[in-house]
Amino acid sequence: MTLSTTPPAAVPTAVPTASAHRICPFCEACCGLELDLEENKVVRIRGDANDVFSHGFLCPKAIGLKDLHDDPDRLRTPLIKRNGVFEPATWDEAYAEIDKRLPPVIAAGGANAVATVLGNPVAHKMSLMLYFPRLAKALGTRNMYSASSVDQIPKMLSVGLMFGNWMSVPVPDIERCDFLLILGANPMVSNGSMWTVPDFRGKAKALRARGGQLVVIDPRRTETADVADAHHFIRPGADVFFLLGIAHALFDENLVRLGRLAEHTVGLEQVQAAVRDYAPELVAARCGIDAATMRQLARSLANTPRAAIYGRIGTCTQQFGTLCSWLIDVINVLTGHLDEEGGAMFPKAAAFAANTRGAPGAGRGVITGRYRSRVSGAAEVSGELPVTCLAEEIDTPGSGQIRALIAIAANPVLSAPNGARLSRALDQLDFMVSLDIYLNETSRHADVILPGLSPLEDAHYDVTFTQFSHRNHARFSAPVLARAGDQPHEWQTLMRIAAIAKGLGAQADIDALDDDMLREELERAAGEAAPALMAALGGQRGAERRLDLALRSGPYGDQFGKNPDGLTLARLKAAPSGIDLGPMGSRIPQALRTPSGKIELAPQVLLDDLARAAADLRSPAPDLVIVGRRQLRSNNSWMHNLPVLAKGAYRCTALVHPIDAARLGLVDGAMAQIRNGERTIEVQVEISAQMMPGVVSLPHGWGHNLEGTQMRVAAERPGVNLNALLDENLRDPLSGNAVLSGIAIRMQPVA
Repeated sequence: MTLSTTPPAAVPTAVPTASAHRICPFCEACCGLELDLEENKVVRIRGDANDVFSHGFLCPKAIGLKDLHDDPDRLRTPLIKRNGVFEPATWDEAYAEIDKRLPPVIAAGGANAVATVLGNPVAHKMSLMLYFPRLAKALGTRNMYSASSVDQIPKMLSVGLMFGNWMSVPVPDIERCDFLLILGANPMVSNGSMWTVPDFRGKAKALRARGGQLVVIDPRRTETADVADAHHFIRPGADVFFLLGIAHALFDENLVRLGRLAEHTVGLEQVQAAVRDYAPELVAARCGIDAATMRQLARSLANTPRAAIYGRIGTCTQQFGTLCSWLIDVINVLTGHLDEEGGAMFPKAAAFAANTRGAPGAGRGVITGRYRSRVSGAAEVSGELPVTCLAEEIDTPGSGQIRALIAIAANPVLSAPNGARLSRALDQLDFMVSLDIYLNETSRHADVILPGLSPLEDAHYDVTFTQFSHRNHARFSAPVLARAGDQPHEWQTLMRIAAIAKGLGAQADIDALDDDMLREELERAAGEAAPALMAALGGQRGAERRLDLALRSGPYGDQFGKNPDGLTLARLKAAPSGIDLGPMGSRIPQALRTPSGKIELAPQVLLDDLARAAADLRSPAPDLVIVGRRQLRSNNSWMHNLPVLAKGAYRCTALVHPIDAARLGLVDGAMAQIRNGERTIEVQVEISAQMMPGVVSLPHGWGHNLEGTQMRVAAERPGVNLNALLDENLRDPLSGNAVLSGIAIRMQPVA
């Protein structure tokens, strides 16, 4: 059946009658856009030249915002599955169905019978970011999952252990850096990841123009490597040995210089002892990088006054993801470049950053393993369990079995390993709710689908990405286009489900519930001042009220009148291109939240995990392995249905080095089978000298050929799902992150 609305009309040629500003929601660069409007439609999208952060830059993805809003496949009304078929419903009917079916699951199985899973788009939705914690509290479940555990949780764990907070991620101060070493990252495509840096190309060009150097370490000659001074291939999965070799060389050649951080750091001697057995000469063969190169890179990092090392997805999605993430920051400390201009620095976000709140310089730190998953015993990290445990928690009978799921902008059937098992498991649930803009590979299993808002219909502030930004700033996007008359705000949808979970029913007064929850939070944080703060927030509601509170009480805020020139939401709304808050500055020791008040350079759990690395160093490297890759126009699966981004060359190809193609009998453009044990996929071969011999690259997020979806553009060229090859039980044991890279495979032509 067709569930879409009428296709969008042709773009009018009339002169625009209005313009609006919007933060782009397609990637972590968060570029500022200026949109021309005509008769409540977008007719033009361009970079906002006055934007204080992105300065007019935009990439090809930005123009897809119009396609996303106008997409006839985008859901605009709730759907309820009746007799296996989705039927349109009113919002009241959808909430009533949730109220009818969710509470009995909780009553029968307890709070942990319900699970939640969050997807990548949540980070670009202010309402979802700010109100999911309230839904989670109302549910009281330990079974919370997200895309973080296929992407970034090793970095969150390592910085949590070192600096005391999950989000205290040092990022390169690229505009003042003179030597930047990039490992397992491709910011030319991503414009940063856990590093918000629009127009990386321009900044890299400026770095080189002032005499600086950019060096890339990657098993593929990426787009970033193409603009670098040097590129070195590395064997996938060997990043930990490369980093250990660099650290060893720093000690071995007397290059360790902590500078002013010496008095704020503990564990230096333990790190020196831990890296003693990893001389570059001993790890070179495993890395595929010669010892002389490693030692020279160590010298360049140490001897360049303003330098940094940065690593990202390739360093996280492997079996030593947490060790790699830790060693990157260790090297920045050892070379004296942490928290220094031109090095790796801590942003100072205007709102929501835990390392700007409370008493500065010390705190409770982080704790992991407060509970474990029922089946595999995987440890909780940052309040969630590995998403690769979700299927087994649903399909394994016993006390504590998941019987209901609330999926929010999530598509783990494509984005997590062994989606086929998860797909089967979802059909075994007693009840599933999905909040999503598409009927996709995951939401097709839901009993109720609640459509999310188009980004153009929603207000936005970057709750997360301002905490990773290369320059401090604050920007707010007002809604560009009006919501449909009966479409609630997304925060209201989450509060409605929270009310149902609390037993208050679908007709509960969620404004009163929101007031009560905010009042409770203020009383805990401010005590007797809570009523005055509540009154000062005036008649605001929902996400905007929470944003105003965070801005006003934040490090640049007006402190509710005590600093009259400080930030408020009203002031931010009056600056549509944002407010510049200056370059990053030194923040240690104030930013630390460790119990010791020091940088914990040698957390014991990480030192202990080196034994696992030592054992792997003695193992032979596989003959052929596979890694993923990001692409500019298709960073995530939900972008594949937008015509402006889907057009062009077929991109779901397996890149294979000519040497490997010759020995395996593979032909450019022909099909090949890739096998990992009993798991197989068939892919189109693209022979490319970009690849390191012995390494194959296939992009993630594809595989749009499953029945029951409605993403027609994506289905025209569905591609193949890399994650179908991967073992959901293979995880970094410290963080629980899925191992997606460096997987041994066999490859042969399709007869």
